[in-house]
This record gives sequence, C-alpha cells and structure tokens, in this order.
Amino acid sequence: MEELTKTEERVMHILWQLKKCFVKDIIDALPDDPKPPYNTISSVVRLLEKKGYAGYKAYGKTYEYFPLISKSEYRKSSFKKFFSGYFDNSAESLFSFMVKEQQLSKEDLDKIKDIINKNK
Repeated sequence: MEELTKTEERVMHILWQLKKCFVKDIIDALPDDPKPPYNTISSVVRLLEKKGYAGYKAYGKTYEYFPLISKSEYRKSSFKKFFSGYFDNSAESLFSFMVKEQQLSKEDLDKIKDIINKNK
C-alpha cells in the first residue's frame, strides 16, 4: 500500500466519513479557512484514485468519489510501518514509550492489561 501525504490522508478521512461525495462536499468538510481551491482538492482526489485508495462514479462531467479501502485496512498498514520504523517491531519498546511518554492513567493501564489477558 503506497503511503499518503498529509493532505491525501486528510481527504481520505473525509471520504471515510462521508462514504460517497463530490469534490465540493470534501471542500465543505475541510475545517480550513479559507477553503482550498476546487482544483487543488480535485487533484488530490485524482491522486488517491491513481494510488488505489478511492474510486469514482461518473455523472457526465461530474464525479462522485468513494473509498476503495477501509479506514481499518489503512490503519493496520500504517501502524505496521510505524511499529517497524519507530519501535523495531518491539511491543516492549512501544508499551514502554506509551507508559513513559504518554502518561497513561491507571484506568488506561488497567484496560491494556485486560486486553492482554483476554488475548493470551
């Protein structure tokens, strides 16, 4: 799965949220002010389509876009790259980082322990 730029990822989040939409809908959903130009977002969506992340249905010269991969699939792929790149595939390194750097609450730690115990 090819990596996405930050802008492509932001647009994918909107596609996942809206499920089907036109470029205008994506622009309306962006929190940016001022809004990006139509042509910019249209180009981003076409890149997503070329990378295999989005599909479209044509209505004359108008295109309705939709995600081709789920958010869950993308999350899994992104996490694998993140996990191997930053933590050398070491769960110990990941959890050590989370506990030390993210200041997890006792409740968070208890939930993590429960998840681990359920998956033994």
